[in-house]
Amino acid sequence: MARYVIKLGSGITASDDGALRAEVLEAICAEVAARRRAGDDVVVVSSGAIVRGLDTMGIAGRPSAIDDLQAASAIGQGRLFRFYDELLAARGVTAAQVLLTFFDLSHRTHYLNARQALRRLLDWGVVPIVNENDTTATDEITFGDNDFLAAQVAILVEADRLVLLTGVDGVYTADPRTDPDAEIVREITDFEELASRARIGESTSALGSGGMRSKVVAAEMSTAAGIPAAIVNGLRPGALPRVLDGAVDEGTHFPARDLGISSFKLWLRYAKPAHGTVTVDVGAARALREGGTSLLPVGVTGVSGDFAAGDAVTIHSAPDDRLLGKGIANLSAAELRRVRGLQSAEVREVLPHAAEEAVHRDYFVLA
Repeated sequence: MARYVIKLGSGITASDDGALRAEVLEAICAEVAARRRAGDDVVVVSSGAIVRGLDTMGIAGRPSAIDDLQAASAIGQGRLFRFYDELLAARGVTAAQVLLTFFDLSHRTHYLNARQALRRLLDWGVVPIVNENDTTATDEITFGDNDFLAAQVAILVEADRLVLLTGVDGVYTADPRTDPDAEIVREITDFEELASRARIGESTSALGSGGMRSKVVAAEMSTAAGIPAAIVNGLRPGALPRVLDGAVDEGTHFPARDLGISSFKLWLRYAKPAHGTVTVDVGAARALREGGTSLLPVGVTGVSGDFAAGDAVTIHSAPDDRLLGKGIANLSAAELRRVRGLQSAEVREVLPHAAEEAVHRDYFVLA
């Protein structure tokens, strides 16, 4: 038995003119049903609600106004799920609609509740069809065509593999549409080296909101949690079953990495939005980077933003402004400005009931 998370982008669910790719979705659902009957767990993360709504209303192209996108999602979401539900039901598989927002995954209680619900559905043999709740999302808070959401879901359910279906064969050294010398990269193990090997762009389909860069970031997140990922051409017949069977000559593959990062710190790194920045001196930066210590107010040299205690903040080193990591602040921005640079005894005099650490080491993750 295996557990898969399969993500379908807008370019897989619909063509550029907004028409649903019925044959493609039928083939994917047939494979999902076959895996479920074989005893595997499958979660489908699907974009396409907005596209479905626009097509229903006869609206060409993708609007830029957030209220237009929200309204289109409200129209299309039920229709999109019904399509999946009917395809899977015809093959003896029960589907469930699960709508998540960035808020759900950036607040720990909601995150745990989402994990419990998804795992129970899998225990019942159900195929969850997950999508972002675009009706309540904003233009500042988005999952990037669900790539980031798919990686989060893979971690939530402890998947064995994340498969990101897109309209190209994988990651190329250049844009294959414009460069005849572009070559596909079959395996990526070093994400920093990738920047020198390939030009990863933000371009996407006419109706999507992601791009190859967001897929690579999703793969980076997934593999950091020990879950291998693959970027595969979902329009190529037979590509999905071949990848699920372990074929390495289909798509671009990202082997799992053993980084020793807890699920909480992965959540903090990728899902918890930062509300401010804390700058630290050279000594504090070295201690955070090499010693695994907590950040004390004495090491803080600057505070920007208007965050509250419990919010996430990015931590930068002075004077080079290098990003060190992200942490949960024990003090508000106003409080930290009052005590920055002070020794612990002095901090207690100014804020008698405050925590000793500005950011505790258990709630800090390196960049």
